[in-house]
Amino acid sequence: MLKRLILIASSSSSSDEPWARGTPLLSTSDKAALSREFPGVEIDAPCPPGDEPHAAVDARAWRASALDLWALDTHLHALDARGPFGLRLGGLDRESAARAAYEVLTRCQRFIRRRNLASATALFARVLGRHRELHDLDRPLVRADYDHAIDVWQWMLRLDPRAGVAAQAAALFHDVERLVSEANVRIEHRAVDYQAFKDEHARRGAALACAALAGVGLPPEVLERIGALVGSHERPGDDAELALLNDADALSFFSLNSAGFVDYYGPEHTRAKVAYTLRRLRPEARAHLPRIRCRPEVEAMVLGEPRRTSAPAPAETQA
Repeated sequence: MLKRLILIASSSSSSDEPWARGTPLLSTSDKAALSREFPGVEIDAPCPPGDEPHAAVDARAWRASALDLWALDTHLHALDARGPFGLRLGGLDRESAARAAYEVLTRCQRFIRRRNLASATALFARVLGRHRELHDLDRPLVRADYDHAIDVWQWMLRLDPRAGVAAQAAALFHDVERLVSEANVRIEHRAVDYQAFKDEHARRGAALACAALAGVGLPPEVLERIGALVGSHERPGDDAELALLNDADALSFFSLNSAGFVDYYGPEHTRAKVAYTLRRLRPEARAHLPRIRCRPEVEAMVLGEPRRTSAPAPAETQA
């Protein structure tokens, strides 16, 4: 579990600069804002004595396309399996520190695993355990789906700290259908009608989610609600929990999945996916995008997409 963020000034900083003379890299207000956004993480912690496990990220390379996020994720998973760990973010100055900290913690938020009153229960622990049982994490695409599910759950709690059990469980199980259809190879780019493909994915996922959760002790009405949310999650609507799930799913695509998406699918389908995903975001959720680290190619697609509320779903790419 990620427990502390250690900020390190650039070694090239002049000793005349205030942060090189001991002034904190973060302002008091920035530190407080990060603490609220990422509860449970000690922000701008001092370097601990000894050999505490940690991952290191260089802020100067953080936004580059060549950054090896797969290697970073692999290291983070290994640390997480051993217990609490720290994250050292280096190469900073006062102008870059707050943004870099926000972006890196967003990328790593699935290792924080926040909960609220609805999910800090033995019942929800069983929900999490059942979700984990379904995923063979030695398979790369299954690992990616598991990480995305945990990240969507964490985004949901950031967007609405009062989210209920059904919404949180739907966040975890919304893509469970991929364990059947896309565990070995992705096929979404072959769809002639992309929206129809996504609707079918959601419909089948609802049945699989309800079957998987049938024995954990959820009340029937909660299980039914989970199925309804999963079954509708590819189409935004007026339902508040459904809109919340769409926001969390879309933000996770940009913050966690979009970099690898470019490499796997190429720019054409990625451009269609970016447009499709932006349409799922409410304005208040879309306001998070400027503070999410995307590869420059994806960022250009986001900036180039008109802010429209409806448009044809992408069906551009076929095998």
